[in-house]
Amino acid sequence: MQPGQRRSRWSGVPLKSRLAVRRDNLIAAGVQLLGADSGPALTVRAVCRKAALTERYFYESFPDRDEFVRAVYDDVCTRAMATLTSAKTPREAVEQFVELMVDDPVRGRVLLLAPAVEPVLTQSGAEWMPTFIELLQRKLSRIGDPVLQKMVATSLIGGLTSLFTAYLNGRLGATREQFIDYCVDMLMSTAASYVPRRELGEADQSVPSAPRD
Repeated sequence: MQPGQRRSRWSGVPLKSRLAVRRDNLIAAGVQLLGADSGPALTVRAVCRKAALTERYFYESFPDRDEFVRAVYDDVCTRAMATLTSAKTPREAVEQFVELMVDDPVRGRVLLLAPAVEPVLTQSGAEWMPTFIELLQRKLSRIGDPVLQKMVATSLIGGLTSLFTAYLNGRLGATREQFIDYCVDMLMSTAASYVPRRELGEADQSVPSAPRD
């Protein structure tokens, strides 16, 4: 580099990596704009300004705005699925999901609120919902009937979606701890009511009750 010559933003970044880095930067900007507290304000120009990239780089990765909005939504859903998949217990799942989607409400608004105001996400939301239901259904392994599993999982996902939406909108008035405890209790009590009594008895015998204050 010649003396006085300005260093390029991409100096040191391998050519093959630049496209991926730029795409990630655009997606991150899209999450912030689509999940803004004031409501989605997502235009190609606004995204490029937020990511500090020109429109040329936007169209390098996305054919149009609609495809970009879907990519932003898919990114948030993929992160949510990874968080829920890694959880070992209902409480861990709820706590990690709250940390991801409520403690950083931008992501939560993209996942739960954006489909209601972005027509292009109507189909995306419908396509992702069965994936979340199937994930919960797999975790309800103690319910022997697969049809019953699916009905319980579907009702729980619907209830939790409404709860998280109301919490994000500030309509519940619950503390973070109250909200987590309620969601965990709902998951466990609903699932337990469909587990055969014999299995519940075996579980009670094998797991000592926690001491209460």
